[in-house]
Amino acid sequence: MLCQNCGKNEATTHIKRIVNGDMTEMHLCYACAQHLGYGDMFSGFGFNLDEFFGGLLGDEKLQLASGYEEKCPKCGCTFNDIVRSGKLGCADCYRKFYDRLLPSLQRIHGKIKHTGKKAALSVPKTEERKINPVEKLKEDMQKAIEEQNFEQAAVLRDRIKELEAKENE
Repeated sequence: MLCQNCGKNEATTHIKRIVNGDMTEMHLCYACAQHLGYGDMFSGFGFNLDEFFGGLLGDEKLQLASGYEEKCPKCGCTFNDIVRSGKLGCADCYRKFYDRLLPSLQRIHGKIKHTGKKAALSVPKTEERKINPVEKLKEDMQKAIEEQNFEQAAVLRDRIKELEAKENE
């Protein structure tokens, strides 16, 4: 959609105003939004969002291009680009800048290792260890019988008898 003010550039800002119950909408390009005073909607709150998100990545001073800066091999993003914008360019940026991102990720999340969620029906590992080997073999034998795999059931039966004999000694 083109800017409704200049009619030349692509509209990137959507303004919706409601005054006395009457709603008006405007679609503006970046330049027209700046010119009409809609440039930085968060300027009156006493902070800059770009600086806020960039500040989460550490207190490192931005190095202006006086020499070589490491870049992500996939997207070409530098660490300073990440600090300035507060956003990673791609998934490979995590691998490339891991050592520099690690302290910030730890500060933001409190941990550096993702543990995920556990399914409600899953059996905790401590309970899995408590299962008696003989009980496990009996379950496997029952499954073999249900599947009509009688040779396997016979092998399991013999193994159960061996284990029970060792327990009784």
